[in-house]
Amino acid sequence: MKALLLLLALLSPIALGNECPTWDTAGAQRQIYALHAQISQWDDHYHRQGVSPIADELYDQSRLRLEHWYRCFPAVTGAIAAPLATASGPVPHPVAHTGVSKHAEQASVATWLAGKQDVWVQPKVDGVAVTLVYRQGRLQQLISRGDGTQGHDWTAAAHAIAALPATLPRAVDLVLQGELYWRYDGHVQATAGSDNARSKVAGLMARKSLSAEEGAALGLFAWDWPDGPPTLPERLAGLKELGFAEPADYSQPIESVEDASHWRDHWYNSPLPFASDGLILRQSLRPPAARWQAKVPYWIAAWKYPYAQALAEVREVTFSIGRSGRITPILELLPVRLDDRTVRRVSVGSLNRWQTLDIRPGDQVAIDLAGLTIPRLDTVIWRSPERLDIQPPDAALYHALSCWQPQPGCEDQFRARLTWLADKRALDLPHLGPGTWGRLVEHGHVNGLLDWLALTDDDLLGMPGMAGRSRERLLASFALARQRSFGQWLTALGVPAGVQLNAADNWQTLSERDAAQWREQPGIGVTRAEQLARFFRHPPVVQLADQLATAGIAGFL
Repeated sequence: MKALLLLLALLSPIALGNECPTWDTAGAQRQIYALHAQISQWDDHYHRQGVSPIADELYDQSRLRLEHWYRCFPAVTGAIAAPLATASGPVPHPVAHTGVSKHAEQASVATWLAGKQDVWVQPKVDGVAVTLVYRQGRLQQLISRGDGTQGHDWTAAAHAIAALPATLPRAVDLVLQGELYWRYDGHVQATAGSDNARSKVAGLMARKSLSAEEGAALGLFAWDWPDGPPTLPERLAGLKELGFAEPADYSQPIESVEDASHWRDHWYNSPLPFASDGLILRQSLRPPAARWQAKVPYWIAAWKYPYAQALAEVREVTFSIGRSGRITPILELLPVRLDDRTVRRVSVGSLNRWQTLDIRPGDQVAIDLAGLTIPRLDTVIWRSPERLDIQPPDAALYHALSCWQPQPGCEDQFRARLTWLADKRALDLPHLGPGTWGRLVEHGHVNGLLDWLALTDDDLLGMPGMAGRSRERLLASFALARQRSFGQWLTALGVPAGVQLNAADNWQTLSERDAAQWREQPGIGVTRAEQLARFFRHPPVVQLADQLATAGIAGFL
C-alpha cells in the first residue's frame, strides 16, 4: 500500500498541490468516508461485474483526491480503499503481477532513468492485464490479474479470442503476462482519448462466455515473458517467433529522457490498434521471476499521457447574466491542470442544466477541453455530502428588455450590453473592452447605456488607468461611434434579429410598425414580429433613441 501511495503522489494534479481543505475534523470525516465509499463501490462494480460507471482516468484522479485528503487529516482513521480489494480470485498466478511507478512530469521520469542502463520503451496499452499459461505448446489457462497474486479463471473465454493462439509453433511450456485490449483501426490517443477501452474489455471478460465475434474484438499485447531469455531484445524476438509480434513492433531502446519524450509524443499522436494511456519504460535486465511481488518494482515505470478529462472540485457557484438576460451558472474551481492549461472556472451552460445536475460547492466534476481549447463541463462525478443552499437569480426578472442601467441586480447585464456595443459585430470600437467599461461605470461616468457619448477629456482626468494617451484613444473610439451606420446602431442596441433595412428606413418608420406589419417583412414570423414591436416601443429603448437623435446619429434624427 505504501508503494501505491507513492505512485499516486507522483501523479498528483495541480488541484491537490499542498493545500488542504479547511474542514474541521468532523466535516473531513464525512467527506473522506463518503468518497471512500464511492470509490469502493466503483472498485466492486469494475472487478466483480466488469462494469465501469466512471472513465478510467477520472477514477484514477478520484483515488488521488482521497489519498490527499487522508494526508491532510491524519486524525481521520480508516484503511484506505485498496483498488484490488474485490479483484482477488481463487486462482494463483504462476508469477506475480508487479505494479508500475507512474509519473506525470518529464523531470520525474529523468530522475527514474538516472543511473539505469539498457532501457526500452513501449506504449502503455490501456486494457486488462492477464496471465497466459501454455503447456507443451497448448493454451491451458487464462487468469485475470486480480490482486496481482490471485485472479479468476478466464480460460473458457480464452478459446473465443482469436488473438490467443490455441497452440504455439513449438511444444514449449510458457507463462506470459500481457494486456487484453479493445481492437481499433487506427486509434489516435491525442484526439480520441481512451474511449473507455479498458472498461469495454472488462465488460466482455465478465461474461460467462464469448461469441467468436466478441472474441475478435480483443487483442493481446504480451508485455512480459517472466521466465524468458535474460535480455529484452531476446525476449521480444522469442515472442515474435511464438506468434506474439506486437511487443517487438512497439518497443524502442532509449538513452535519455529526450528519447523517451520523442516516443511518447510519437505514439500519442500516431494511429495504433489499441488505446494507450502513457509510455512504459522498462530495463532490459530484471530479477528472476521467482522474486517478483505484487508491488511496484524498480525496473518498470510509466510516463502517463495528459488527462483528457480532469477531476475538478467546485469551490463556488456564481451566476453571470448576459445582455439578453440569459443566466449562466459558472463553476469556480480549485485550479486543475488539463492538457497544458490551468483551469479555474467553467460554464454550466444554462440555468436548467445546473438545476438538473444540482451542483454545489465541494462537488467533484469532470471537465474537458472543447476544440482542445475551451474548458467544458462534462458531468458530476461525486457529490459532497454537505449540500450548501444556493439561490440563483430570479429568471423572471431578466430578459431581452431588462437592465438598461446598472441598478442593484442589473450590474452584469448592463455591463454585458456595454461590452456588446463595442463588439466587432456591433459598433466595432477599439480600446473598449469589459475592463474599460467596468472602470467607467465604477467611477460614475456611465450610468446609462449611452452616457459615454457625452464624455470629454476633462471628465476623464484623474480617472485611474486613464493617462493622456489612454484618454485620447478612448475619446477617438467614442468619436468613431458617431460615424457608424443606422444598422450598426440598431444591432448595438440589441434589436431582435431578422430586420432587413431599406434605404428609406429610420427609427421613426420602424417604431411605427405593429406586430402585424412586422410579420409582413420577409423571414419574420409571429414570435419575432412581437419581439420587434415590443423592442421599438419599450420606454428605455425609446429614450436611447432620443439620446441618439440629440447626438446627431444618422437614422435617429
